[in-house]
Amino acid sequence: MDAHEIRNSYLAFLERNGHTVIPRAPLVPRGDASTLFNGSGMQSLLPYLLGAEHPAGSRLVDSQPCVRAQDIDDVGDNRHTTFFEMLGNWSLGDYFKETQIRQFLTFLVDIVGLDPEKIYVTCFMGDEANGIPEDDEAASIWQTLFAERGVSNGIARIGSQADGDARGVRPGERIFFYDGGENWWSRGGSLEGTPIGDPCGPDSEVFFDFGSEHQDPTFGLAHPASDGGQFMEIGNQVFMQYRRLDDGSFEELARRNVDFGGGLERIAAASLGSDDVFRISLLWPIIECLQQLTGRRYEDETAAMRIIADHLRGATFLAVDGVVPSNKEQGYVMRRLLRRAIRLALSLGLTENFFSVIVPVIAELYADDFPEVAASRDEVIAVLVKEEKSFRRTLAAGLDMVAGYAGHVMSGRDVFRLSDTSGFPKELTIEEAARLGVEVAPDWAAEFDEALQEQRVRSRGATRLGAAGLPGGAQA
Repeated sequence: MDAHEIRNSYLAFLERNGHTVIPRAPLVPRGDASTLFNGSGMQSLLPYLLGAEHPAGSRLVDSQPCVRAQDIDDVGDNRHTTFFEMLGNWSLGDYFKETQIRQFLTFLVDIVGLDPEKIYVTCFMGDEANGIPEDDEAASIWQTLFAERGVSNGIARIGSQADGDARGVRPGERIFFYDGGENWWSRGGSLEGTPIGDPCGPDSEVFFDFGSEHQDPTFGLAHPASDGGQFMEIGNQVFMQYRRLDDGSFEELARRNVDFGGGLERIAAASLGSDDVFRISLLWPIIECLQQLTGRRYEDETAAMRIIADHLRGATFLAVDGVVPSNKEQGYVMRRLLRRAIRLALSLGLTENFFSVIVPVIAELYADDFPEVAASRDEVIAVLVKEEKSFRRTLAAGLDMVAGYAGHVMSGRDVFRLSDTSGFPKELTIEEAARLGVEVAPDWAAEFDEALQEQRVRSRGATRLGAAGLPGGAQA
């Protein structure tokens, strides 16, 4: 199944199971200044997970576009993207573990067509210090479901990721218990980091096994929570059944919720049997367009083409939702995505503007399922091309300046100078220096910040002088 078919089959399957399909939320959260972007499907639903009644009922499903800017430096490998689509379903005080686990496995195997032999799962091993028991209920459900399908269902108690790296997977094991750093969901990222008052709980993650040939041995032995490449997480089922109290302890919630999120791109990659998410139907046409524009092969320019494809897809959706490039907040992230794409395109020989060629390809990919992308295509092109033309005027000069430091150590003040005088982003300076083999001082970031603060002091002084009508300023 291609990604379009998986998305729509998922929505239809959950709708048949009594869920109401809800529209996607904008990428920029409304009424939530604590975060720049919607980075998960549940983010816009948090009030309902905290107890408010949703107007569409207690069973919900959607497919939510998301942006995670914190993943920008990981893009270029075979599985990370800053923009992705999260398949999500929720039970607000309705069903719980048995229904959720069964319906997700049914979707993966009976609808998408994944081989159950390649599906591995994880559960929470409990935390005695906090009085939270092992999630043997979820593990027992998984054992039953795997037995029904005639595959092994052995249990392994791993603990931490490091423990798994040293231990690996043994024959017959399919259900793995990990600690609160791996299999506990909270907005703080772990059991110990759970914020006071927040709903939280154990989760059960689902992984696809692409085979031992994909494991990078530098990460140790393969196991589901390993970063080595053999296993890829494709879904996470959070069982919200606890709340953290003021004294740091946990109590059971009166109303238990299910929060499920599945990566559309990753499920589509598993469906293809490829561990490269950029070969799926939502990304490969962009790659093909880049190959045609540059005359280069994806196999020879893999990282650059992945980054360009991801960044332009993300920037397109940001523009659809009203973001414009700027030096602040969401606009800054968008600007960084676009400028990084332009810089890498230059390394592929693309010296002319090309955003106006790529955006229509992206709009066509989403025309049926997110028609607002195609409807605002011309406006999006105008926003992106304006930034493209502006940055190209400074890019060549900035790259030459970085290259001029060959044989020297580039200080933080040098990095600041490029940013201040040429508008060359510090992130691109560091990336380009690494590409060219230019050495950058280890403490460059601290020096950069120091130079920035000095400039701000000078600017405030100039402002005060100008307001007083003294030399160096101008009267309004």
